[in-house]
Amino acid sequence: MPAAPTAGRAVEAAAGDDHDAMRDLRDDVLARGAELGLDAVGVTTAEPFADTRRTLDQRKAQGLHGGMAFTYRNPARSTEPQRSLDGAKAIVVAARSYRREPPPAAANEPVPPTARVARYSWEDHYAHLRDALARIGERLAADGWRSKVVVDDNALVDRAAAHRAGIGWYGKNTNLLLPNAGSWFVLGSLVTDAPLPPTALEPIGEGCGACDRCLVSCPTGALVAPGVLDARRCLAWLLQATGAFPREYREALGGRIYGCDDCQEVCPPNRMLDRKLPPPRASADAQPWVDLVAMLAMGDDELLATFGRWYVPRREARYLRRNALVALGNVGDARDGRVVAAVAAALAHDDPLVRAHAVWAAARLGRHDLLTAVEADRSSEVAAELCALPPSRTR
Repeated sequence: MPAAPTAGRAVEAAAGDDHDAMRDLRDDVLARGAELGLDAVGVTTAEPFADTRRTLDQRKAQGLHGGMAFTYRNPARSTEPQRSLDGAKAIVVAARSYRREPPPAAANEPVPPTARVARYSWEDHYAHLRDALARIGERLAADGWRSKVVVDDNALVDRAAAHRAGIGWYGKNTNLLLPNAGSWFVLGSLVTDAPLPPTALEPIGEGCGACDRCLVSCPTGALVAPGVLDARRCLAWLLQATGAFPREYREALGGRIYGCDDCQEVCPPNRMLDRKLPPPRASADAQPWVDLVAMLAMGDDELLATFGRWYVPRREARYLRRNALVALGNVGDARDGRVVAAVAAALAHDDPLVRAHAVWAAARLGRHDLLTAVEADRSSEVAAELCALPPSRTR
């Protein structure tokens, strides 16, 4: 028998053995993810996300990012997995559910006024996700493969990786929805040079149908089209942006202090799942609300230590105070001595940004008597607020 065909069959057999080995390794990775408590795990290639790059560039050019950095900062990097790991061949994508019920009332439950925290930040679910992916990386390293965990940073568009891995579809609210599980998930990735076979040949198609509840329920109209978010109107982003909180959206903020869950709370797949399977309780130390008066009484170091898990612009406590004052103006009781004292203290703060938002809060509460403290304030921020006082909630 000629030598060449024999050699060719040997090469094909070796390639087949390699493919089988990689498939077995992938299946081992998927099983390992389930053992570690991940709710969904998929694998996709490490090819660049060209469509996502074009979308990021287009929306950034249109100003829809509203100054948001994250994956908008450097779309070339966040859409090319090779930038995270040289020689990358595959991405292991994982989802962890944060669908929880608030914990039972604790003995130290704060008294009103309180503000709501978005559900994903009640607890640090990213820490569990990051740890699980790192342990999957250890499994790959045991076979000689390199990997890098990429979770909750601007190095990779995790949502795009999860979509291509077949974990879920893009909802009209811009979140990724998992079949029969909804959108209450944090996402993360493990970029590896192991050539693991993909778990899906095609992404899941659009699954929202004619439903537009998220679009019409957004309190500021930030969802300007299906799957298109104008961050300049998004309360979750405005709470994280620098500068003054835009006046036109302060009343819409209501009693929120971090994030906004409205578009997920009205989503039929999420609501249906809650009817079928009530969510588990959050841990006892979960933080679904914040005592606004207590928050404003903290010093800068204590504020950043207490809320350090949140994204705080430039790690400056002034933005936590700004947000708390807007929320306090919306939900505080003007007859509550604690509330009045908190606003009065903010009006005397040495930061003009804080004083400016205290002006708005005082007027919103109908406590114009407090504004005598800033009548001679020379700050342009304070002067601008005094010239644009909001209507009182007591009217």
